[in-house]
Amino acid sequence: MNYEQLMNNKVYLAGKIVSEPVFSHEVMGEGFYELTLAVKRLSEQEDEIPLTISERLLVGSATAMGSEIAVIGQFRSYNKAEDGKSRLILRVFVREILDVDPEQNPNLIEITGFICKQPIYRTTPFKREICDLLIAVNRAYNKSDYIPCIAWGRNARFAGSFSVGERVKITGRIQSREYNKLLDDGTLIKRIAYEVSVGKIAEENGELDTEDANLYIAAAIQ
Repeated sequence: MNYEQLMNNKVYLAGKIVSEPVFSHEVMGEGFYELTLAVKRLSEQEDEIPLTISERLLVGSATAMGSEIAVIGQFRSYNKAEDGKSRLILRVFVREILDVDPEQNPNLIEITGFICKQPIYRTTPFKREICDLLIAVNRAYNKSDYIPCIAWGRNARFAGSFSVGERVKITGRIQSREYNKLLDDGTLIKRIAYEVSVGKIAEENGELDTEDANLYIAAAIQ
C-alpha cells in the first residue's frame, strides 16, 4: 500500500471492548478476528463499531471483554451475499492498538475519495436538512472501499451540489444506528447500520473521467 492509499482513509477510535474476539478469516496463514468497540459520544450514548484485528496484534494486547483500548486503522467495506442479494458490510481494519489518550478525540475518521452515487438531499418533517453520500476510497490492489456518509445543515446543502466522480475530503466520526428491515416474507428484523457523520467536507482537486465514474457506480450497486 502506497502512502496516498494509507493516508486517504484514517481512523482513530478509543472505547471499551464489548464482545469477545471471534475468528473471521485467514489470509496467507494469518488469522483475523472480529470484535466490537463501544465508543462514547458527547451525549454519553455509545456507537458500537465492529473491528477486524489480526491475531498478530491480539497477542500480548489487553483485548478482553471490558478492556479500554485505542486503535488506528481504516474504515473498509466488502459485499456479502445474503438471501440472493448483495449487502454492504463495514468494518474498521485495525493496524495498531494503543493505550487510550484521554485528550484525544475518541472517534475520528478522515477519508478522501470520489462521489460514486448522486447525493440525496432532503429535509425532515422538522425542516432539518440531510444529505446522504456514498464515497469510493481507493485501496491497494485496485480495490475500493464504499463508505456511506451523512451530512447535516450547511454541510448537507454543500454536499447536495456535488456530482458523481467529484473528489472530496471528509472529516467526521463513525456512528452506528439500529433500524428495522422488512424481509420478503413480512418479517421485521433488527439490524445495525454504520456510516460517517460528516463534520467537515471539502472539494479536492481532480475528478474521475466518465468511464471510471461508471465503473465506481457499477461496483457500488452490485
